Amino acid sequence: MDAELKNSILKTGTTILGIVCKEGVVVASDRQMTSGGHMAGNKNFPKTHKINDYSLMSFAGNASDAQRLLKLVGSELKLKELRSKSRPTVQQAASLTASISYSNIRQPSMIPNIVGTLIGGFNEDGSTGLFTIGPDGTIMRVEDYESTGSGSTFVIGLLERQYKKDMSLKEVVELAKESLKSSTQRDIYSGYGIDIFTITKEGIKKVVEQEIKPEYKDR
Repeated sequence: MDAELKNSILKTGTTILGIVCKEGVVVASDRQMTSGGHMAGNKNFPKTHKINDYSLMSFAGNASDAQRLLKLVGSELKLKELRSKSRPTVQQAASLTASISYSNIRQPSMIPNIVGTLIGGFNEDGSTGLFTIGPDGTIMRVEDYESTGSGSTFVIGLLERQYKKDMSLKEVVELAKESLKSSTQRDIYSGYGIDIFTITKEGIKKVVEQEIKPEYKDR
């Protein structure tokens, strides 16, 4: 691959994470987009998006690939809903995402398609679910917590110590917030803002939207 082209690719760098609790699921992410591997190309690039009224996607990887994947999954789920006259389950949405990811990475390309995702949502019976899909199409149900992206190194240790299965939704939101703050303090590819969503039988809500600004203080 041409070095100039390779260095111009926009990547999300990223910290994304998902946490499962008794009331539902919490999904969170930062907002920094990295350009050329060493510069913040965009300071306000949300990485968690609603696919539709009942599911969302959080992604880490090449920005253009992630945006294309989001559109493809949304369109395919809508077609599936129209054809079957029933709403796809969270697992079906995750399986579709995994299938697309599997196909994409195995197609020869000048720019490899590298996107890791979290798919969360709620089913018609009120149950919720969270799945992690690797860039190679590997799919796994998340039973407790998951984090991926460059900042996950700084998140997993904190979640390992702080997470408890009996935590309330409110407690999990705070844990997600602290996890992202830990990541953005140490990971040079994560920062500038955080977004946190909750998924319950009542629906999907954005509960935290914060901007991170540097402060300069005289000593």
